[in-house]
Amino acid sequence: MLQSFKVKTTRHTSIVNITSSVREIVSKSGVKDGVCVVYVPHTTACVFINEAADPDVVRDITYALEKIVPWNDPNYEHGEGNSAAHIRSAVIGNSRMVIIDNGELVLGTWEGIFLGEFDGPRERKVYVKILKGS
Repeated sequence: MLQSFKVKTTRHTSIVNITSSVREIVSKSGVKDGVCVVYVPHTTACVFINEAADPDVVRDITYALEKIVPWNDPNYEHGEGNSAAHIRSAVIGNSRMVIIDNGELVLGTWEGIFLGEFDGPRERKVYVKILKGS
């Protein structure tokens, strides 16, 4: 079963915790054993799993991405001026798979699922596909 939800971002670079939305879809699916695929079909956004307990981690990720892939670089050639957003998304990836066991997402104690937006603010669509185990 394929479900989706929308996320509105508020800044040029936004990282939004989407764990509760994904959990709700998994819960409503009734699937007790399987895999949940979280996918964002946008070339300047990504999905990742990381610590959700301390907001400083998200700030540090944003800071490090700016150092690794700076927004302004005179050597970028993409005409739209958002090369850094495309690169950041490509490096992180636009999907994640999470195991479902006993109807729950299998995440570490402090882990959450995040949507990363690098060319906002925008409204993004997130797809969640639940695959039943055998």
